[in-house]
Amino acid sequence: MTSAPVVTHGLTKRFHGGQVAVDAVDLEVPAGSVFGFLGPNGSGKTTTIRMLLGLIAPTSGAVELLGEPMPKAHLRVLPRVGALVEGPAFYPFWTGQANLLRFDAADRTADPKTRKARAGEALERVGLSNAAGKKVRAYSLGMRQRLAIAVALMQRRELLVLDEPTNGLDPQGTREVRHLIKELASDGTTVFTSTHLLAEVEQVCTHAAVMSRGKLLRQSTVEDLRAELRPRLVVRTPDAGTAAETLQGLGVTDLKTSGDTVEGDPGELPVEKFAAALVAADVRIHGFGLERPSLEDAFVALTGEGFDVAE
Repeated sequence: MTSAPVVTHGLTKRFHGGQVAVDAVDLEVPAGSVFGFLGPNGSGKTTTIRMLLGLIAPTSGAVELLGEPMPKAHLRVLPRVGALVEGPAFYPFWTGQANLLRFDAADRTADPKTRKARAGEALERVGLSNAAGKKVRAYSLGMRQRLAIAVALMQRRELLVLDEPTNGLDPQGTREVRHLIKELASDGTTVFTSTHLLAEVEQVCTHAAVMSRGKLLRQSTVEDLRAELRPRLVVRTPDAGTAAETLQGLGVTDLKTSGDTVEGDPGELPVEKFAAALVAADVRIHGFGLERPSLEDAFVALTGEGFDVAE
C-alpha cells in the first residue's frame, strides 16, 4: 500500500469486440495536489475514472484509493471521496436544495442533524444559493454542473474526483469552479480532475498526466511537463529569407519560415549572438526573442496530435 490518494497498477479495460479503452495505466497522484488528467475526448479518461471509483470492473490491473484496494474496500473508501462523473443526474421536478438533501440522506455516514445547514453551505460555495428553491428542470446545464459539485461537497472529502467539471459552464461559472478547486486544494483536499481543456490544466493544476488513445504517455508536475520542451527562437522580419540563411549559418536547427516569421531551435548559443548576426546581415527586425513552449506544445510533442481527435 502507498500513501498516495490515487494509485493504479497496469489498469486495463477491454470492452466486447476487443476494443482497448484503457491500456496498462500506472498512475500515482500526490497528496494535496490538483491533478489534471489530460487528453482529448475519447482518450480513456472517463473509463479510467469509473474504474477508480468501482463503477466498472477493470479487465486487469489494480486500483488503490486512499491507501485501500478498490472495489474491495469501497464501503470504507467512498464516504471519504466526492465525485462528479459523466455529468449530473437529478430529480428534475425537485428543487436544487431538495436534491442535495436526498443525496445526503442516501449517505449512511451523513449526520441528518446538520444536513440542511451543510446543503446551504454547499450551495453557497458553488454560487447557487439564489437558485436553491428553483426546480432543477429549470436549471441550465452549467447550473446542474455546479449542483453536482455541491453534492460532492456536502461532506468534507479527502479526495475529490471531477470528470470535466467545467463542462457547459459560461466563462464566469468556469472561473468560479477553478477558484473553488484551488480553494479545496488549499484546505488539504486532493483534487483529481479530468479535462480536455489545456487552459484548465495550466491555470489550475499542479500535476498532470497525459492520455492518448487509452495509453498514459506522461505524468509529472505541470512545470516539468512544459520545461521538457526547448524554447524557440522567433524572428519577425520582412527579410525572412536572409534571416533564415543567417540563422542556419549559426547552427539554428529545425528552421521554419511562415510569412514574415522565422523560428527554430537556437541550441546553446547566447541569444544576443543571433541578434548581432542578423543586424550585421542587414536584416530588418520587427520582433525578436525566445518563446517558451505552452502545454499544448508539450501535448503535441508527446502525442503527435492536437486536441480535436477522438479515440
